[in-house]
Amino acid sequence: MERKLYRIARAVLWNDADCADAIQEAVFKGWMKRGFLKEEARFEAWLARILVNECRNLQRKQKLRLSPLDEQVSPSQQDSMTEDLQLREALESMPEKYRMPLLLRYLEGYDLRDVGRILDIPYSLVKSRLHQARNSLRKILNAGDEQA
Repeated sequence: MERKLYRIARAVLWNDADCADAIQEAVFKGWMKRGFLKEEARFEAWLARILVNECRNLQRKQKLRLSPLDEQVSPSQQDSMTEDLQLREALESMPEKYRMPLLLRYLEGYDLRDVGRILDIPYSLVKSRLHQARNSLRKILNAGDEQA
């Protein structure tokens, strides 16, 4: 699950070191609290939920509110952006409440109920946020196509 956990952490945090710290802490807490897991089949969603909580704890501690594009993409790199980078930029510009359901559902393959468990939101809200996120992503990407 290492790569999956990293991608989840990266959706919340933008610094590799912070992602590694959050993952390490989540795995440690998961191990310590493994007796509280009720359904083994839901292990991944359970651990992902712990990770999301750890990421948010880390954000609160550090008051981390940096723009990821300012850190990682130089002006010369922006001139030669690929489609993958355009998609990443579009995702990063979205609020976390829309970005996280998209990433968990479509990149990580969680079903809607697990996404709700991970994000601690109702199933109906997951569906609504996914719908809004897809529409927002479509608008952002179409606006980028018109500018090109």
